[in-house]
Amino acid sequence: MLYYHAKVFTPEGYISGGFRVEDGIFTEILPGATEGDVDLGGAKVLPGLVDIHTHGAAGADFSDGDPEGLRRMAAYLAAHGVTSFVPTSVTLPYETLRRAFQTAETLYSARPEGCSRIAGIHMEGPFFSEKKKGSQNGAYLRAPDFKAFQKLYESCGGLIRIVDVAPELPGAVAFTEQASRFCTVSVAHTDAAYEQAAAAYAAGASHLTHLYNAMPPIRHREPGVIGAASERETVTAELICDGIHVHPSAVRMAFRLFPGRICLISDSLRCCGMPDGEYELGGQTVTLQDHVARLPDGTIAGSATNLYDCMLNAIRFGIPEADAIRAATIVPARAIGEDARIGSIEAGKAADFLVCDKDLQLEHVCTA
Repeated sequence: MLYYHAKVFTPEGYISGGFRVEDGIFTEILPGATEGDVDLGGAKVLPGLVDIHTHGAAGADFSDGDPEGLRRMAAYLAAHGVTSFVPTSVTLPYETLRRAFQTAETLYSARPEGCSRIAGIHMEGPFFSEKKKGSQNGAYLRAPDFKAFQKLYESCGGLIRIVDVAPELPGAVAFTEQASRFCTVSVAHTDAAYEQAAAAYAAGASHLTHLYNAMPPIRHREPGVIGAASERETVTAELICDGIHVHPSAVRMAFRLFPGRICLISDSLRCCGMPDGEYELGGQTVTLQDHVARLPDGTIAGSATNLYDCMLNAIRFGIPEADAIRAATIVPARAIGEDARIGSIEAGKAADFLVCDKDLQLEHVCTA
């Protein structure tokens, strides 16, 4: 199938032309193509978005371990331009995590029609600081434990793509050295000083979970986690761009601190796509009101926004369109080691793409 008459977003930026798809794979990118099978009418075509940090949507939460709920979540994401996702757990008992992870393995091997592709698992918790636990359930926090991680990794066929850890915890550096041989290790929910964070990055960590949130602020004499991460060109940083978690000025600052290394994420909860009301997160009640999800003590939990809207927010906040698109596609794909397969419109990659109008309003989602 040859698609033509479009503005196609490639790794080099937009080109006028088209592309060929065969058996769910991009086979050719064709600048200047003026005829073919499908006339896209001058629309913008983007790669399918890649959300590497999403807990839930449409009333479902990955940690429920419910195959039907995960399928519903995947369908919601696909309908909103996210064609690959990394379902993300919360801090819970190991047995609960194991059941959820095995559910992901089932859908990984058999992608339902009309659903977003599972590209792995993000294990957010339980290796976190009590002081910076945020909306994570403190009852289940644990010290870094490589053997426990390895059991979970093996139980889901090696699907864990990211595991989070607070560097200041006892054993965190040794854990990072071991776990980084299996997946991306991310610094998260931490009160670490610069030196502690730097030690984790030296040991193999290469990611930072939801920049600014659940970590110390950057100070001129105490640069902390953010300083340690920003000066290392191998480190990518997640950013929740729902307009609630991070101020627009701090969004612009993030793209300057981590040039070409920002991963836009949704950090969405089961209340994403749902009406105001009460929902559950890791055994805790979350109340959604006016697009903000909070615990009973007022703590902001995750978001109620999908990644596509986060990308549009980034552009609205002043981030160049090309940078925002890359931050929602190829940069997160690279962070989980899946960039050879997804994240950009290139020959040989899965033909997941989005058809949008000139203002990036989503019109159609195509999944390989």
